[in-house]
Amino acid sequence: MPEATLIRIAAALIDDGQGRTLLVRKAGTKWFLQAGGKIEAGESPLDALCRELHEEIGLSIKDVTAQHLGCFTAPAANEPGRSVQAELFHVRTAHDPAPSLEIEEAIWADKATAEGMPLATLTRDHVLPLFSALTAGA
Repeated sequence: MPEATLIRIAAALIDDGQGRTLLVRKAGTKWFLQAGGKIEAGESPLDALCRELHEEIGLSIKDVTAQHLGCFTAPAANEPGRSVQAELFHVRTAHDPAPSLEIEEAIWADKATAEGMPLATLTRDHVLPLFSALTAGA
C-alpha cells in the first residue's frame, strides 16, 4: 500500500471491566471508533496514545497499564481511499470521558449495543472480536 494512503495511528480498546467498551464519534461523522489518533513524527505509538487520550477524552493513562495488542490495518472511516494502520492498546479503566477537540460523543457500550451502532471497519473487524476475547472471563 502506498505510504501516502496509509494513516499511522495509536488507538485504545478501553474497557471498564464490567463488559463495556468506550467508543467515540468525531464531530460531523457517523462512525464510532476507538479514542486515539495520528502518530506524529518522532513519537512512539505509546506516547501518541497518551497524548491523544488526554486531548480527546481527558484520560491520563500514566497510572493505568496499556497493553499492546498488535498492529491492525483497515479502511479509514472518515477519509475515503485511505487506510489506517493502528497500533492498538488495551486499557482497563472506568474513566468518565470528557469529550473535547474533535470528539463529539463518547459512550460506554456493551458488545451487543456496539454491534448495532455504525462502526468504523477497524472497530467492527478487529477491535470488537478482541474485546470479546478480553472480556470472556470477566
